[in-house]
Amino acid sequence: MKHWSPERLGVVLAVLAAFGFSFKAILIKLAYAVPMAVPVDPVTLLSLRMSFSLPVFLWVALRAGRSAPPLTRRDWGMLLVLGLVGYYGASLFDFLGLQYISAGLERLILFTYPTLTILIGVVFMGRPLQRNELYSLLFSYAGIGLAFAHDLELSGDTRHVLIGGTFVFASSLTYALYLSGSAPMIRRLGAMRFTALVMTVSTVAAQAHFFASQPLAAYRLPLRMYTYVVAIVAFSTVLPMFMQSASIARIGAARSVLIGTIGPVLTIFFGWWILGEPMSLAQAAGTGLVLAGVLLVSRSSAPAGPRRSA
Repeated sequence: MKHWSPERLGVVLAVLAAFGFSFKAILIKLAYAVPMAVPVDPVTLLSLRMSFSLPVFLWVALRAGRSAPPLTRRDWGMLLVLGLVGYYGASLFDFLGLQYISAGLERLILFTYPTLTILIGVVFMGRPLQRNELYSLLFSYAGIGLAFAHDLELSGDTRHVLIGGTFVFASSLTYALYLSGSAPMIRRLGAMRFTALVMTVSTVAAQAHFFASQPLAAYRLPLRMYTYVVAIVAFSTVLPMFMQSASIARIGAARSVLIGTIGPVLTIFFGWWILGEPMSLAQAAGTGLVLAGVLLVSRSSAPAGPRRSA
């Protein structure tokens, strides 16, 4: 990969990050389904996910900060805001929503965040909307809309869909805000250092939430549950988060999240294969449109990089 251009590497990293993130919902649904007298609650599951990830991020933060300039008060302020709004807030809303809706529907609602990220950049940051991004957005969200309509039609509990959908949309909005504010910090601190520091802030917030609302006995869980937690940490938290940040540093937040629209396709497939969630021709058509949108943005020859990030 040493001969790859920064743009090409950024596209590959965005795709790999989407793969890891797409499997997170599957693992969470499997964790919720572990036989227990009282199912694990979202706050405990999030606390375990973040605390198991913390040693990795602390090590990266210390290593990356050895030769880096000290953080300013403004840096710490931005890290605090992005940590609370981004990975803590977005993750908490997502974990809450997955109690009520399927993994496929969760991923589809969550992937309104590319639209929100682009709109935030256009409305609040004066960023022009590129033509290839607009076409990619139209293809991707036409496909997501088809699959989304299918899931709503098959749902037998409209109230649960509304509750879960509201939580997941809140996750999408907070994540879009995080992505919009992360690009300048990534340019300043570097992808690895920034991701490690913001995840450390998110972990402290998650632990504070747990100790304020749950007893220590909530950690007494079956071994199977901890197996899922380790899988969530390794394959759907640590690796894809670094890949996402590195991708944003190379091709910008808007293009990175647009490429990540392949995530719903992967989640729908894994949901059908592993969880037994239904599939249909509408989902197949939606899959084709989403892939067309991803291909369009990934093959764009327009220059990309930190200067074009949202």
